[in-house]
Amino acid sequence: MSETLPILYSFRRCPYAMRARLSLHYAGVKLEHREIILRDKPQAMLEASPKGTIPVLILPDGSVIDESLDIMKWAAQENDPKGWLAQTDFTLIAHNDTAFKPQLDRYKYPTRYDGEDRSGAQENCRVYFEMLNTKIAECAQRDKQLGGLTDYAIFPFIRQCANVDKDWFAALPYVALKNWLSAHLDSAIFKDIMQKHDLWQVS
Repeated sequence: MSETLPILYSFRRCPYAMRARLSLHYAGVKLEHREIILRDKPQAMLEASPKGTIPVLILPDGSVIDESLDIMKWAAQENDPKGWLAQTDFTLIAHNDTAFKPQLDRYKYPTRYDGEDRSGAQENCRVYFEMLNTKIAECAQRDKQLGGLTDYAIFPFIRQCANVDKDWFAALPYVALKNWLSAHLDSAIFKDIMQKHDLWQVS
């Protein structure tokens, strides 16, 4: 591919990478996609971003953006056809990233935490879902989304949590949340950004 294109290091199932890919797709940014596996990170990516997390976006001028939310902002600044950046609820995204995500990790990966039996983390996830369900229901009454890029920033993490125990999630009474999640999962943009890529290798 042309060296003038931005380069995105990504991992298909990572929710942080998903939110970056969603925003880049929304903005119509053409890029070189480099799919990696987390247990074998390429040296070129580590040289660009030594912290070793994904996604990593390398711009044509050599500058590096290695935080998913910053990639979302950059993409919308490049092209924002629906004016979403100004409508984005960054407070809700921050709550998702700093309060919900740690509980999701404890729920999904309990063996990483001493004495974690998942019950407390699962309940904390449920409380977050209850709050989110109320917000989504209120937005639906006004025929709106959560606001700007907020949906794209949050829903990959809800998807991940819902998949930990599908029976538990299915039994929750949060209809608005479930409908919202299903709509995003069935959306053309999500299907596009979830297409499989061959593992990137240095040529």
